[in-house]
Amino acid sequence: MNTLVTVLTIIAALGCAVIGGIFFAFSTFIMNAFSQLPPPQGIAAMQNINRVILRSLFIPVFLGTALLCGILVILALLNSSNPAGSLLVIGSLLYIVGTFLVTILFNVPRNNKLETTVANDATSLPIWEDYLSRWTAWNHVRTVAALTASAMFIAALVYMPD
Repeated sequence: MNTLVTVLTIIAALGCAVIGGIFFAFSTFIMNAFSQLPPPQGIAAMQNINRVILRSLFIPVFLGTALLCGILVILALLNSSNPAGSLLVIGSLLYIVGTFLVTILFNVPRNNKLETTVANDATSLPIWEDYLSRWTAWNHVRTVAALTASAMFIAALVYMPD
């Protein structure tokens, strides 16, 4: 059982780090670059990213990491003698709530609204400005949550029984 939990923790740490890295890129330079484009070009670029990402390896890593975090919570609760258990639960909840749920509740609805926006339409500018501000703010939350979750899993590995 300890070997299984260790392997799953390593995979979860990597999944959180990959997702956190992607979100970090958006938070630190991609959205800033898009904001410097003329709005129709920025809108079109983000619309294209939102379409492509749905057919990329991002989705299985994003969803698989959430599923793995759920499994780790269950395993940690079933094996309460594991000294790393609390770190596993904290890391898992950070990812599930701060990354997965924030995406579903805050980022995806904004992506869907942007998808229906006509880039060259006069009404697109306020939608784009709102998107840049609010989508990016929630993306910062996802970034911190995913990277902190990864750190919790790495810390948990230190306390795993042999």
